[in-house]
Amino acid sequence: MAARDFESEIKQLQATMQTIEKVLDVPGMRAEIADLGQQVAAPDLWDDQANAQRVTGRLSGLQGELDRFTSLQGRLDDLELMLEMAREEEDASALTDSEAELDRIHKLVEQLEVRTLLSGEYDAREAIVTIRSGAGGVDAADFAEMLMRMYTRWAERNKYSVEVFDVSYAEEAGIKSAEFAVHAPYAYGTLSVEAGTHRLVRISPFDNQGRRQTSFAAVEVVPQLEQTDEIEIDENDVRTDVFRSGGPGGQSVNTTDSAVRLTHIPTGIVVSCQNEKSQLQNKASAMVVLKAKLLARKKAEEAALKKDLKGDVAASWGDQMRSYVLNPYQMVKDLRTEYEVGNPQAVFDGEIDGFLEAGIRWRMGADARAKAEA
Repeated sequence: MAARDFESEIKQLQATMQTIEKVLDVPGMRAEIADLGQQVAAPDLWDDQANAQRVTGRLSGLQGELDRFTSLQGRLDDLELMLEMAREEEDASALTDSEAELDRIHKLVEQLEVRTLLSGEYDAREAIVTIRSGAGGVDAADFAEMLMRMYTRWAERNKYSVEVFDVSYAEEAGIKSAEFAVHAPYAYGTLSVEAGTHRLVRISPFDNQGRRQTSFAAVEVVPQLEQTDEIEIDENDVRTDVFRSGGPGGQSVNTTDSAVRLTHIPTGIVVSCQNEKSQLQNKASAMVVLKAKLLARKKAEEAALKKDLKGDVAASWGDQMRSYVLNPYQMVKDLRTEYEVGNPQAVFDGEIDGFLEAGIRWRMGADARAKAEA
C-alpha cells in the first residue's frame, strides 16, 4: 500500500477552505456581527420584541457560522504542526493520531463545503418550517412532535435560534401541526431538502396489542422574507380570528384572547401564532409567516414547479421521501439519495447533517440533469 501523502491532502483542504471563506464572505460576516453587536447593546432593543428576536437570532446564527469556520481553520493549522513534530520525533503514535484527526477534518470540511452549493435565489435566507401530522392517527401526531424535536435539536447543536410561532396539540399525544422559524444564515437552503413526507414504522406505544404501525408527517419549508421583498396583501383578503392560547391537555398558558389566526381567503392559506402575550405581536409574527408562504406560492407558480420552494405533500403512502424504521430493524433512509444510518435515536436527537448534505448534493445533481435535458 502506498504511503499516504499528508502534505498533499492538507494543501487540498487548505485550498477548499479558501474557497469556502470567499463564498461565506467571512470579512462581511465579521462586519455584520459587529453591527448586530452594537444593536444588541442598545438599551432600547427590547422595546420592539419582534425586531429584538430577529437581531439576536441573526447574531447567534452568524456567530455560530463564523466560529465553525475559524475553529476548523485552526484545527487544520494545528494538524500541520502535529505532523511536523511527529515526523521530527519519529513518533508513530502521534502520526496515528494525526491521521485520525486528518480524517475528521476531511469530513467537517466536506460538510462546510456543501454551503458553497447553496446558490439559489432564497438559499441564504432564514427558514420557516411547518410540520403536519398525516395518516396514522395518534402515532402520526406523536411522530410529528418527534420531527419537531429533531429539527430544534439540530438547531441547538449548531447554535441556531428557533422561534416557535404556533403548536397545535393533539388530544391524546403529540401535535397536529407546528410552525417555527430557524434564524440562521442559509437555513432555508439547508433545510429546504427536508420538505416532503416522512414515514415512521415502529411498534406503536399507543396500541395495547403491541402491533406495528406505519404513520406519516409532512414537512414544509419556506424562506423568511426580508423588507425588500415585494409581497403586498390586501387587508380585505385576510380574515383575522383571535383565540386563547393553550398547551398540552388544554392547559391555559394565557388568560386573554391573544393568539391570532390569519386566513388568506383567495388562497386558503391559514397561519396561527400564539408565542407572544400581545395580540398585536402575534398578528405581526403571523403576517411574516403568511407573506413567506405567499412568496413561496408565487415563485412556484411563476416557475410552474410547485415543489421548488414548498412541497405539496399529502403525508401518506406513495410520496414519502424518508423512512424511519424502528421495527423490525433500526434504520433511517432517504429514498431520494439512498443515504442511510443505522441509529434512528441519534437522528431524532438532531444528527441529520449527513442527510442534509446528501440532499443538497442530490438536488444539485437533479438541477444539472434538468438543465442538460432542457
